[in-house]
Amino acid sequence: MSSVTEILFQIERGDSSSAEALLPLVYDELRKLAADKLESESPGQTLQATALVHEVWLRLVDVSYSQHWSSRRHFFGAAAEAMRRILIDRARKRNRLKHGGDCQRITLQLDEIPEENEDDLIEALDEALRRFQKIDPVACELVKLRYFAGLTGHDAAETLEISPRTADRLWSFAKAWLLREVQNALNDSP
Repeated sequence: MSSVTEILFQIERGDSSSAEALLPLVYDELRKLAADKLESESPGQTLQATALVHEVWLRLVDVSYSQHWSSRRHFFGAAAEAMRRILIDRARKRNRLKHGGDCQRITLQLDEIPEENEDDLIEALDEALRRFQKIDPVACELVKLRYFAGLTGHDAAETLEISPRTADRLWSFAKAWLLREVQNALNDSP
């Protein structure tokens, strides 16, 4: 059993001092995951990896909601889900008319303007993931860990406690299914 899992069990048993021990163990890994994810975002992204990790951490340790993580896999799955929700919320907010959603955002360097609206892509991906969750929950969790948390295929397989070969097979299926769904959604949008 990993030290992260042991600390999670201690927290669940009510040892509040264990929560202080958890952050140093997971912070660097969460920060690396956030940095990897944000690196693939379009230029002009204002959210920094440190800020994303802090938002994720606040959601994970929210005292108004009792959280029980059964393992390292469960904890990092929750972290990946929190990252996904934060990024989707930001994309939705930027797309709202109230926040200039009908205006094209440009950078000072015109050669860096993205050709496609990334916020629309993220929203289409979120809708497709919601449908995909009903079809194959494990493959959906794999997508969240790889895409939103930035884990490698091997690390995601280890986190999900499945073989790397199974993870590769699920990843291939998920990419093909999601690509079709996202392309259909983007082609149907005005």
